Formats: sequence, structure tokens, C-alpha cells
Amino acid sequence: MASSQDVDMRPEVHVLRLSHRAVRDKRVTTHLGLVARAFGARRLVVTGTKDEHLVNSIQRVVASWGGPFDIAFISGWMKLIRDYKSRGFRVVHLTMYGLPVQDYMSEIRKSDKILVVLGGEKVPPEAYQLADYNISITSQPHSEISALAVFLDRLFEGRELKKKFENARQVIIPQARSKYVLKK
Repeated sequence: MASSQDVDMRPEVHVLRLSHRAVRDKRVTTHLGLVARAFGARRLVVTGTKDEHLVNSIQRVVASWGGPFDIAFISGWMKLIRDYKSRGFRVVHLTMYGLPVQDYMSEIRKSDKILVVLGGEKVPPEAYQLADYNISITSQPHSEISALAVFLDRLFEGRELKKKFENARQVIIPQARSKYVLKK
């Protein structure tokens, strides 16, 4: 049996957040970054209003709790998606209007590299057209944070729950009835 440090975290996953609005979306986008990192993605790319507070928040978490994980703001999300596709990434757009995740996950899991796209404000039709898969976690209104968590958990089949993060200065030691954080 493999140790926790030998957890296979393939495929490589990056997350693209469309149309971040600093005033309105700071908590949601921060939580998307936290979920992406904790559930096995390696990068969060954000379009919209550049938000240094968001970048600093994510970087502080990575500095304390480990990585690898990084965050970047970009403009030109269509060019970015095309660039990712040219580098062999499969593009999975999470939308409640998509096809059921349970029907396509085994096919998606065959990809070595995945770019997960999550909307902010209204998602332009081009995002649906550029995606290799438009996938729904449910066909009901819900949070993009929960959609990302469910998608990544299904993608990694729970392996992400055993992942050890490199260069962590803090590690939680599971306890039945108390809190124990080991500080390195």
C-alpha cells in the first residue's frame, strides 16, 4: 500500500475563474482557490478585476500550509483557453446547464492535464464552445465552490484527501476531540 506521500495526483489540474469582481466576489474566489489547492489542483488563474488582496491571501495559505499551488491574474481568457488546449489540456467547464458529471467522469479521468473553467458573472457563449466538456454537478442552482469540490473529489477518487503538501510550516494532526496543529 502506498504511503500518503506517494499519493498519485494525476491528472494535473488548473482552475480558471472567469470575471472576478473584487468587491463582490472576493470571498467566493478566495474559497475557490482554497478548495482548488486542498482538493489537488496546482494553479488558479483569474480573469476580471485584479485583486492583490486575493493573491496575497492565497499566497499566505500556501506559505503556511504548503503547495505546490500558485495564483495568477490574466486578461484574455479565450486566448488562455486556446493556449491550454494547444498544450494538451482538456477543458472542463462546470455549469449547471451541462451534461451530468457521473456520465462523463471516467472519460474525463483519462486526460493527463485538465483546465477547469468556472464562471463569475454571466458566462459568455464562447466558453461553452471552447470547452471540451460542459459538465454539471447537478442541474440545480448551487455554488461554484461546491461544484469544484465535488468535481475534484470525483476526479481524484478521494486520493486528494491523503495528499501531503510540500514545504508546509503547519500540519493538522487529526484528533477525535481537540485541535492539534504541528508547527514546523
